[in-house]
Amino acid sequence: MSTFRPALLTDHYELTMVSAALRDGTADRQCVFEVFSRRLPNGRRYGVVAGTGRLIEMIRDFRFSEAEVDFLRRTAVVDEAAAAWLADYRFTGDIEGYAEGELFFPGSPILTVSGGFAECVVLETLILSVLNHDCAVAAAAARMVTAARGRALIEMGSRRAHEEAAVAAARAAYLAGFRFTSNLAAGERYGIPTAGTAAHAFTLLHDDERTAFASQVATLGRDTTLLVDTYDISQGIRNAIEVAGPQLRAVRIDSGDLAVIAQQSRQLLDSLGATETKIIVSGDLDEYAIAALAAEPVDMYGAGTSVVTGSGAPTASLVYKLVEVTGRPVVKRSEHKATIGGRKVAVRRHKPTGTAVEEIVVTQGVPDQRPHDRLLQRTYVADGEPVDLPSLDESREHLRQCLISIPWEGLKLSAGDPAIPVTVVPGG
Repeated sequence: MSTFRPALLTDHYELTMVSAALRDGTADRQCVFEVFSRRLPNGRRYGVVAGTGRLIEMIRDFRFSEAEVDFLRRTAVVDEAAAAWLADYRFTGDIEGYAEGELFFPGSPILTVSGGFAECVVLETLILSVLNHDCAVAAAAARMVTAARGRALIEMGSRRAHEEAAVAAARAAYLAGFRFTSNLAAGERYGIPTAGTAAHAFTLLHDDERTAFASQVATLGRDTTLLVDTYDISQGIRNAIEVAGPQLRAVRIDSGDLAVIAQQSRQLLDSLGATETKIIVSGDLDEYAIAALAAEPVDMYGAGTSVVTGSGAPTASLVYKLVEVTGRPVVKRSEHKATIGGRKVAVRRHKPTGTAVEEIVVTQGVPDQRPHDRLLQRTYVADGEPVDLPSLDESREHLRQCLISIPWEGLKLSAGDPAIPVTVVPGG
């Protein structure tokens, strides 16, 4: 459950639209809004749906308290009629969308919100805030997981993000395949495994490195990770093995030319008899740095800033657009920002081998399904009531399977076309 009331996590103009629609009688017109992206960030070949589980919980709790309504009335954001409407607000419509962990492409209708105009429009900012952030983090994290080639990753970006964004980012990174997070709130809220041992400050606190290592091992045992680059890395490794013995679980290196240092460290550890001691590297790693270390003796990566900032694409560029009013398709014709009217239904088309080849999006109708097609949308909310949601681990597995299904070219880190094309066709 969300830890705060989300009602005022919105933009001023959402509520002025509510006021005007209530006054002119259009507030209850049945509408369909869709969330989609017109384009992927530069260099990306797919997007990842993330944050939907968080969002549905927030919509469930989306209410305006007496104090909030009083604030809106007192500051003249809304008139008296709108204030009364907000005091009784509860979303009663329907929400459908792509599963969390699903891949998306330009034009994919990843979320569909239907109901009265006012009750749907007031959710716009919240929906985009959650999905733009979490989808961006998940896409970046998924690329890092691919680059790691099966090696474990730990998300450690809490100190590079807003405190609540850090928790959401940890969740999105775990969904994308990271094994651990350093963020304890994410561990408590979502059951994500947490990990961490010590920073350079702990070593500097003590009179020398060996004393710091001895203290850590005395407290945590040999099944710990010693940070060996506070002073001299080679001497740090010698000190670590001298203190903990060759049974030490891991050493972490947070600076320097990691490719060269990883090789040298592996050789030194092996020469000291610590052949099973793992090497963990961190320090401003992104998917490209991780890919560059693929041939090096690295066992785990720690990634922080690049994860929580979407690795250069901090938003998924999702928009929330009205596409249907009282069953009639509506179209925005702005240059470079045009929309396609009508409620969409989407399927992913596959070869018999399971490889995805195309996404078909049908307007105002149902796709002509073929063998090996998979419908992409599921129900999240029906008549205002949330429907049972998959667990985070189930969504994590769903994404893993989706990444297996796209052509191998779609996993490349180099710029290129989307992994599969999206074809929009008119329905019957």
